[in-house]
Amino acid sequence: MILITGATGTNGQEIVKQLAEQGVTVRAMVRNLAKGEPLKAFNVELVEGDFSNPASLDAALKGVDKALMLPPIAPNAVELQRNFIEAAKRAGTAYIVKFSAIGADPNSPMRLGRWHGDAEQLLADSGIAYCTLRPNGFMQNFFAFAPLIANQGLFAQPGGQSSISHIDVRDISEAIVQTLLNETVHAGKAYTLTGPESLSFDQVAANFSQVLGHTVQYIDQAPEEFKANMLAWGQPEWLADTFNEMFALYRTGWGAEVTEDFTTITGHAPRSFEQFIQDNRQAFMPEAAPAAV
Repeated sequence: MILITGATGTNGQEIVKQLAEQGVTVRAMVRNLAKGEPLKAFNVELVEGDFSNPASLDAALKGVDKALMLPPIAPNAVELQRNFIEAAKRAGTAYIVKFSAIGADPNSPMRLGRWHGDAEQLLADSGIAYCTLRPNGFMQNFFAFAPLIANQGLFAQPGGQSSISHIDVRDISEAIVQTLLNETVHAGKAYTLTGPESLSFDQVAANFSQVLGHTVQYIDQAPEEFKANMLAWGQPEWLADTFNEMFALYRTGWGAEVTEDFTTITGHAPRSFEQFIQDNRQAFMPEAAPAAV
C-alpha cells in the first residue's frame, strides 16, 4: 500500500491521478474527508489525517509499505515531519519519498530551505529507506496571475532580473511516481528537479505573449509591495516573509540551475514553459477561469 499525503493539493492530486492511471493501490491522506471526496474518482482509499496529530498518522500509515511525505508549509514544518517519520517507524513503513525544495539545507539563508533541510536530516537519521526530491518553482503558480494576464496583460513578482528553471507540476508528479514505484533504484538519492531551461521573468512574459497572441508584461514588484498585497489577500505575515526570502535568493541567480535529474528518473525531457502555456492556453485568455492540466 502507498500512502500519499497532501493529496488535495496541486501536486498531491496529480500524483494520485498518475498512480491511479498505472493501476496502483493508493491511500490518500486528507485533513478533510469532504474536501477529498473528488479523489474517489481515482478509486483511492481516503483516510483523514493531520501532520500535527500523531494518532491520526498512526491510523493513516497502518499497513503502508511506502509513503510520500508532502508536508504543509508552516513555521513548525520540522516538527510536523518529525511526527510523520516517527509514525512511519511505528508502522514499519519501509520507504519514504520526501517532497522537499530546491536549496534545502539546514544552513540555508531562507527559512523554507532550513525547514526542508532539517527534515531531510531527520529522515536520513530515521533508519527508513528514503528518496528526496527538491523541485524548483512550479509553473502552475502562474495560475494565480491568470486574471491579470488575461485581462490586463501583466503579472508582477519581486523577482528582479533573475532567471529561474521553473518546472511543471505534472513533471514533478511523474518523478515522484517513478521514485515511489522503483525504490531499489532511487533509495538513498536526492534529486533537484528543474525545467529544461532557465528563463527570466521577461522571457516568461514573452512566452505568454507568443502563445496567447497578446502582449504580456512582467512588472518587477518591490518586496514591500508584494508583502502588502499578500497581507491584503489574507495571508499570514510569516508566509509573506518566507516568499520574500525566496525571491531575495532568486534575485542573486540562485534558482537558475538546470539539472538532468528529471531525465535521469524518467528517461525523457521535462516540459518547457511554452508547452505549459500551450496546454493551459484557455486559462490565460480573457474571461477564462484558471484551470490546471
